[in-house]
Amino acid sequence: MEAVPFDPELAAALAVISQNMPPSLTADMIPLLRTGVAPAEDLTLGGIVDLTDVDLGDGVSLLVCRPVAAPETASVVYWIHGGGMILGDNRVGLADPLAWAVELGLVVVSVDYRLAPEHPDPTPVEDCYRGLVHVAEHAADLGIDPARIIVGGGSAGGGLAAGTVLLARDRGGPEVLGQLLVCPMLDDRNETVSSHQMSGRGIWDRTSNETGWTALLGDRRGGPDVSIYASPSRATDLSGLPPAFIDVGSAETFRDEDVAYATAIWQSGGQAELHVWPGGFHGFDLMVPQAALSQRAKQARVDWLRRLLGR
Repeated sequence: MEAVPFDPELAAALAVISQNMPPSLTADMIPLLRTGVAPAEDLTLGGIVDLTDVDLGDGVSLLVCRPVAAPETASVVYWIHGGGMILGDNRVGLADPLAWAVELGLVVVSVDYRLAPEHPDPTPVEDCYRGLVHVAEHAADLGIDPARIIVGGGSAGGGLAAGTVLLARDRGGPEVLGQLLVCPMLDDRNETVSSHQMSGRGIWDRTSNETGWTALLGDRRGGPDVSIYASPSRATDLSGLPPAFIDVGSAETFRDEDVAYATAIWQSGGQAELHVWPGGFHGFDLMVPQAALSQRAKQARVDWLRRLLGR
């Protein structure tokens, strides 16, 4: 099956990145990948962002990132980190959310959920929902507006964000103003055209996707006994959800499931803004932030946040 070409500027960078990051990750690589996580950068941005850790117990915690210039009662982005359900913590991948916080006067709350395979489904999404409930119930203490909570995440975090929003809808939980889903990991079945098309290419290919979903779901992966909160692409009713921003590269595994999710939101009468970045591989904007396509993607997210918040 012929693959979608990469953006030329990104392709040059990917050739270098691939020397240290193969497209296919297997379960035996998880321990090594966890030890290879780079140390977090200065999340205070030189002292203009205050950081507070909130321990919820049972291995779940929140990192509250508040710009010193933020209003007394601020809107909040509740952020869920990526990592294929198997990697990462709440201090990685925060460069863009912190930039939004400073530019738009937001508070960012990043949740540290427990990872698979040690903590399989439903633990990760339930941890994320628990953190969201805490944020809403302690809004006054945190200095945030409980009516202006945006749930967001990237990759696996985007899938968990979508699942968390579905839980909030179905449990009558916290009010969510919008959902920001960056190249979200949504479908455990791993059988889309794009998953086959990009096999062995780019970042997080079909084999990697099987590794992540199997860690989360075990033998249930791809079968009938998987909830919509673990795998939001399985939802047949996406009505009653807050406005969504969804973006994805055209040259990555998640392309077709992300396009389908936006389509399903529209078909349920909801609102979604969809961007498919031509020639973008998975995580291109994080790995090659100065590329022209990356800059366009980053600006589109800021523009959506501005419109949602009426800024």
